[in-house]
Amino acid sequence: MWPVALPRLLLIAALSLVAVWPPAAAAASARVPDTRQLADFFDAAMPRGLEANHVPGAVVSVVGAGKTLFSKGYGLADRENGTPFDSGTSLVRIASITKLFTWTAVLQQVQRGRLDLHADVNRYLTTFRVPATYPQPITLAQLMNHTAGFEDRTIGVGARRKADVPPLGTYLAEHMPARIRPPGEVSAYSNYGAALAGYIVSQVSGQPYDRYVQDHILDPLGMRHSTASEPVPARLAAGQARSYDYEDGMYQRKPFVFDNLPPDGSISATANDMARFMIAHLENGPILDEPTARLMHQRSFAADPRIDGYAHGFKEQTVNGHRVIMHDGSWEGFQSALLLVPDADIGLFVSTNGMGGIDTVTELIPAFFNRFLPGDRAAPSAPPGKAATPVAGFYKPARTVESTIEKVLTLTGSSRLRVEDGGKLAFKGMTWSPLAPGLYQQDGGSQRLAFVTNGAGVTYAATDGPAYELIPWWDTPPANLVVVLVFAVTALTAVLGLPSAAALRRLRRRPVQTPRAWRAGRLLAGLAGAVGLVFVVMFALMLTGDTSILYGVPATLRVLLLLPPLFLALTVAAIATTVIGWRHRPIGILARGHQVTLLAGMLALVWFCLHWNLLGWQFG
Repeated sequence: MWPVALPRLLLIAALSLVAVWPPAAAAASARVPDTRQLADFFDAAMPRGLEANHVPGAVVSVVGAGKTLFSKGYGLADRENGTPFDSGTSLVRIASITKLFTWTAVLQQVQRGRLDLHADVNRYLTTFRVPATYPQPITLAQLMNHTAGFEDRTIGVGARRKADVPPLGTYLAEHMPARIRPPGEVSAYSNYGAALAGYIVSQVSGQPYDRYVQDHILDPLGMRHSTASEPVPARLAAGQARSYDYEDGMYQRKPFVFDNLPPDGSISATANDMARFMIAHLENGPILDEPTARLMHQRSFAADPRIDGYAHGFKEQTVNGHRVIMHDGSWEGFQSALLLVPDADIGLFVSTNGMGGIDTVTELIPAFFNRFLPGDRAAPSAPPGKAATPVAGFYKPARTVESTIEKVLTLTGSSRLRVEDGGKLAFKGMTWSPLAPGLYQQDGGSQRLAFVTNGAGVTYAATDGPAYELIPWWDTPPANLVVVLVFAVTALTAVLGLPSAAALRRLRRRPVQTPRAWRAGRLLAGLAGAVGLVFVVMFALMLTGDTSILYGVPATLRVLLLLPPLFLALTVAAIATTVIGWRHRPIGILARGHQVTLLAGMLALVWFCLHWNLLGWQFG
């Protein structure tokens, strides 16, 4: 779907299904599984998942009790050359799991006294500044919790060649997203925020991001087959896995995509190396001292204390009653997830090299937890004060865009929340039952949802995964559908009706009695209607098609966006000439009424284009 051809954090929403899976049995504690049990499980589950979802291959590693318990590759890392996946040598692109390395680097610098998690980030920036849109400054802690309040853009986050990737500081300065809500209010995932944090680490350490990660994380942990550099260095290139999409019965190889925001997703690593990283976090060292490691794993934000939140960059998930700190990643065709279960001292990393790997991973994880980490989710604690009342309406993801053309994705990404009889909610294709004041639990599962209202009266529906913001009626899909239909119907009466009327008049040989200005107004309105109709149809096809803005705005979209200014100019000209010709008597009531209706329809589309940033080239 336009414009998210290679979306990130796909698994955050998908992993919300983990807790929905009925637990196999309740258990007071978890036992670290042995290698044979793990081999039996993965040898059965992984090939089945790969085949069902048309994924060439996968790699997995499991750690516990301070060591690697199991690691193995399945299927092919490179279909063209028939290269099998190897957990020790096959490098996968872990995408947004890179952020865990970035947050670890931030905590290392906090440990050294160079950074303060709660200081204004502008303290550490020298060549550009984050604007003071709100009285409250943005802090590193808020970047880690994704509560900085940035919008999250997609346009141009990728590059085809190394030469096309600008210096990180330059990109951050020239592509700073708008601040659309006060910091600390609600989590809204931000790739820019993670990249900004990585840049700050570079500023205070004096090292480029990839060099810093190599020297302070990869090398100390012995991760010899991993890198934060793009492209993968020559010494590791032979082990680089390829990724694929499966369409029309054929595998299509995905090209290597350079990340313009490296600290958010540039790392390539093997499963064995990722096991070392998981062990380091589960054992609270050696890349962080124990107090700092424990701090990093503590909850640092939740919209409501009764639902899952963030732990200094780790996403919390409650799975079968266990607190999991995790992250996922999606880039090119790779789909990956890393999950740590501190109370069981177990870690799981899995990565697939096909777009269908989303389904493979999100089927595998609940099965893994049901097999090795069963349990039940505890009852909620008391509410943190007066609970917010549920509000029915349309909600958009808090991770959204306001300042560019991407704002229009609100129309395709919003979901309706209904309050049903008995106080139940219907939202995101699921039913949620009241669990406590202001708190709901998914029927048949254990995912939770809480309502939160900020000081300005904005309402959020915050789940164990993403948060959603209530939108006003004029932003809802039904309201905007009405606006577009009003325009389309009135425009069709001009595009089809005016030529028919003119042809009929010529056929009857009736003289033209209306003044020239009036006729010009009618003609201009008809032309505006035709231009507007072409734009609406073409833009709808582009919005719902395969158009990608990963590398920037394609020429076809730039050309298409020539039509709204032309439409606006024709509409203004039609209004002006209509006013000039209005005073003449030969013009009938029906003609006047039709022209007013027609111009009202034109203005409806003008509002639509203005409101959704479609007038001008608003690409950020």
